[in-house]
Amino acid sequence: MANKNLNILQEFNILYLEDDKNLREHTKDVLEDFVNNIYAVATSNEALNIILNNKVDVIISDILLENENGIDFLKFLKEDKNIQIPCILTTAHTDTKYLLNAIQLKVENYIIKPINIKELLNTLHDILLPFIQQKEIQKNHNIIKTISTVTDSKQVEVVNYIFNNLNNDNLLITSYAEIMEKISISKPTLIKLFKELSEKKILVKTQHKTYRFDEKSLHEL
Repeated sequence: MANKNLNILQEFNILYLEDDKNLREHTKDVLEDFVNNIYAVATSNEALNIILNNKVDVIISDILLENENGIDFLKFLKEDKNIQIPCILTTAHTDTKYLLNAIQLKVENYIIKPINIKELLNTLHDILLPFIQQKEIQKNHNIIKTISTVTDSKQVEVVNYIFNNLNNDNLLITSYAEIMEKISISKPTLIKLFKELSEKKILVKTQHKTYRFDEKSLHEL
């Protein structure tokens, strides 16, 4: 685990479906220190409600739940609801039938109980790392595209500042004064840049000190 940056997990939300209360609470307590949110539930109905009302990045599900089957639930999500979320299955059984079902469902991993926390964290890391990498690639692409719309070197610094301070909802919460504290740029030049980005619908002010970056607008330039 030392050679993997588990800090990347802090950006993601995990759904944990387990009917064993003690195991559910213990695993939840551990994962809370590593992830953004951990939703721990006992039934597939509760799990579905969480998925429909929250952003879930990975599902961890036991196979044999009380009166239901985790594989059937994941199959329902993928085939009936067309909800494609990476999945990790946990089970106390090593029956080949379950393993084959997991392979057919294309789950990302299959962990035998008792759960080894190191294995679970490493699995989450390996599943989520590509999302981080893709996000970074897209961010760099967006920076290049946005920089191509400006020419002033100070404006380029501001563009970099904008992308380095976008939150997960593509919102920039800042003020001219805060930017000018970080970058030596005149206020008229800064206002001109924000006006240009707004006119091109790249960065639109939504409320006081809050701007929304619209990635789609870059593709229309």
